[in-house]
Amino acid sequence: MIKIHHKIDFLEQLTILEKCIALDLNLQSELAARGFDRDSLIYRYNRPIAPHPAIYQTLDSYQFKSCGIPAVSFFSGAGGLDLGFEYAGFQHLASVEINPMFCQTLRKNFPNSVILGPPDCSGNARDRDKIVTLLESKIGINYPFEGVFFGGPPCQSFSIAANQRFTKGDENFKRTGFLHAEHGNLLFEFIWYICQFKPRAFLIENVAGLLSIDGGEQIAAATEILQNSGYEVATPTVLNAADFGVPQNRSRLFLCGWRTPANFTFPQPEPFKVPCYKALEKPLINVENHVTRQHKAESVIRYIELKYGERDRLGRVDRLDPNLPAKTVIAGGSKGGGRSHLHPLIPRTLSVRESARLQTFPDSFIFCGSSARQFTQVGNAVPPLLALKLARAISTKIYGIKSE
Repeated sequence: MIKIHHKIDFLEQLTILEKCIALDLNLQSELAARGFDRDSLIYRYNRPIAPHPAIYQTLDSYQFKSCGIPAVSFFSGAGGLDLGFEYAGFQHLASVEINPMFCQTLRKNFPNSVILGPPDCSGNARDRDKIVTLLESKIGINYPFEGVFFGGPPCQSFSIAANQRFTKGDENFKRTGFLHAEHGNLLFEFIWYICQFKPRAFLIENVAGLLSIDGGEQIAAATEILQNSGYEVATPTVLNAADFGVPQNRSRLFLCGWRTPANFTFPQPEPFKVPCYKALEKPLINVENHVTRQHKAESVIRYIELKYGERDRLGRVDRLDPNLPAKTVIAGGSKGGGRSHLHPLIPRTLSVRESARLQTFPDSFIFCGSSARQFTQVGNAVPPLLALKLARAISTKIYGIKSE
């Protein structure tokens, strides 16, 4: 069971909330005066949490001896893929990332890796000559490269979720795909680096919408370029992270290829899906990135009436069902505020750390920047546990290394 703070009686809570609204009082102060805090608040409706055989897995559960395979990431973000490959035993050499805040997070958590990004360089994958020169000088990369390239080119222009901000009649509703000037062609930039350096294997991550944009022509064109460059490419496959031990429904497209004989297949779904409460039940003591929002009483009084899985229409936030994997952790806009779902048992939004647990980041992983940008980094990341399992499939089926 989730261990949470001393709980308040629902009717007493309701009285406090109504008083705060009527007299425009500070909710935090009113709770503290009675010996409570925000984590003492409760919902009206709380069905029992059902026992479940699934185990919340951490990266440490799978860490094994180094396999010695070098790896370089592009469009690294906060390093979800990087972390998974590192825990799978790969030698993480470098990350290429354009966002200054993300680079801070990468340097904080990967002190032994080369981070090609601000302020040392632009980190812009379009600066091909510069990035190639840096990879050659900083890590001594060879041609062909016997390691792995992996990364997730920005995917806003393929995302259905991103277009839900517009009505169907709006010109912006159409997923513009590769016509998008800022993000649309970055997949092909990544492919250029793959064809240039000839890594023995590569892994590309993107949103599932990439499969259908332009009737599938773009993913077909990308695959053809890679095949013409000497790669065998697995069928582009959409994986739901919830099928691989991640306590969150998160579907993403993966494209994997290799240039030496191999019998690669993607990992098979696991028998049990982990309910989200198992990621949240361990106490959050002396951890970074665990600052909860100070919701006003007007918001909390709406939240407390939500049942499992219901949405607060005004705030557009969902109460998670503790008995199921969480809904997809969202990043929020790159220029707006960070967002998260409502905690399944406490009427408040999740903290960055709680969202990171749903993504399977270890509590020791630190996100830099403002709270809003921390949410962006967590929400954009590939769940490290899923990344680890993909990395192990690559090491065993492409490189022939037995996992321990």
